[in-house]
Amino acid sequence: MVELKNITLQHGHQVVFLGASMKLNPGEKVGLVGPNGAGKSTLFRLILGEQRPDEGSVDRPKRLSVGWFRQDFADLADRSVLDETIAGAGDIAALGAELAHLEERLGDVDAPDYDEVIERYGDVQGRFAAGGGYDLEARACTLLAGLGFRQDELNGPVRALSGGWRMRVQLARLLLARPELLLLDEPTNYLDIESIVWLEAWLRDYPGCVLLTCHDRDVMNRVVRRVIEIDGGVMRSYTGDYDAYEKARALDAAQREAEYQKQQAMLAKELRFIERFKAQPAKASQVQSRAKKVDKIEKVEPPPRFVERRFQFRKVERSGDEVVKVQGVAKSYGERAIHRKIDLLVRRGERWAIMGENGAGKTTLLKMMAGALAPDRGRVGVGSGVSLGYFAQHQAEQLNDKRTILEELEAHAPMAGRGVIMALAGAFGFTQDDVEKSISVLSGGERSRLVLAKLLYNAPNLLVLDEPTNHLDLTTKRALIKALQEYEGTVVFVSHDRAFLRALATRVVELAPSGPQVYEGSYDEYVTTTGREAPGLRAL
Repeated sequence: MVELKNITLQHGHQVVFLGASMKLNPGEKVGLVGPNGAGKSTLFRLILGEQRPDEGSVDRPKRLSVGWFRQDFADLADRSVLDETIAGAGDIAALGAELAHLEERLGDVDAPDYDEVIERYGDVQGRFAAGGGYDLEARACTLLAGLGFRQDELNGPVRALSGGWRMRVQLARLLLARPELLLLDEPTNYLDIESIVWLEAWLRDYPGCVLLTCHDRDVMNRVVRRVIEIDGGVMRSYTGDYDAYEKARALDAAQREAEYQKQQAMLAKELRFIERFKAQPAKASQVQSRAKKVDKIEKVEPPPRFVERRFQFRKVERSGDEVVKVQGVAKSYGERAIHRKIDLLVRRGERWAIMGENGAGKTTLLKMMAGALAPDRGRVGVGSGVSLGYFAQHQAEQLNDKRTILEELEAHAPMAGRGVIMALAGAFGFTQDDVEKSISVLSGGERSRLVLAKLLYNAPNLLVLDEPTNHLDLTTKRALIKALQEYEGTVVFVSHDRAFLRALATRVVELAPSGPQVYEGSYDEYVTTTGREAPGLRAL
């Protein structure tokens, strides 16, 4: 279907690909992994023909239909959610619009071109029907429902939606078009668990080829059956899901490390001989022979060594046993009641996962717990000795774009020394060069890491976290999970990442119309008890 042969590509002084090759076959589900800046987005552009390699070739059929879901999409048109989605069907949608126009003209039987209109109508209708046009709206509604839209939201304007919900419309447009090759760049960002599980099933059943980047380990394990890794300018292919890739990669790295060390030992031995006997005429021929041998040896490159990122919270002050108490809380937005009566008690050291269907009020509850929103009735109180840190979904968007990373951290912690600030930045993956970057150019993941770094510095003993893993790569997620597992404070959080839920939750609260249902134990125990991964899903 698509084949890249010996691709070399350089951006300025950075070599992105160096003799790299890969192939995509019809119907394959392939995961694409690699560190930030490795060239994943560049690979998408090469496949689409938006960029050309310096050397090598990109072979793809001329009539291959390709769709790319990217994070930096253009503004959508001023249409309803449903109409915008249907417009994504491309030629079929255009035929539908022409068909509607021709139907209007059929009423004018006295028009001089009436016969031509009838003939054109028959042609367009046939092509529209053959392309599945008559069930287009039904398929669009099914896709939008799967991605979390309620029926009463489909006729609302796209421009009234938040950025995250616009992303869902963009994804629905692409899925409706059903191209032969789907390029998906982090499609699960902004999706809740229900929508993610639905998308997993849709992609598994999709007959076309899928090339996917995703920071959700469960999605990669359930959808992909091959993983292509980009690192150091080359591409390596591993058969299996993400777990199989990690095992194979570790084995591959160990073998390459052993080969590298073996060669280094041999070269060291030869160089010692040359150095020892280079001044002795009797050994001149042997020295010359060994020097030539060393020069001719094809050097094994040192394998990239994975450095585990580590976040470490400062020791927190001990709070009282009762950390957050929610008593008879009710909250409405206009005529819509979000919470009618909630009573909860969060105790010191517990880690509560808040779950609920779309619109159940998860974020609203967190805001009230964090003091960012007042309830209409009832009371939310924090216990004695509680210091609170709140990570909001859109907090990363409120950083000062006029500052650098270093300036933002220094403004947040003016009494900290430069060494402390640099150590803090380093713990969250910002190098000495990175800290001079302007916040305005940071990616979503970098912004989230910066907000988390500021939160860590404060060392609160209560963390209220609303989707803290959005945009974070798998390495950063793993480090954050380890840090929170070692954290001695209390955590209340919302997350759509099942690995995050599985690793951290010691209580699960399901927000339901009848009121909150508390499940003692871990997320896995919640799944076992309810038979489903999230509210609103069918039993497993």
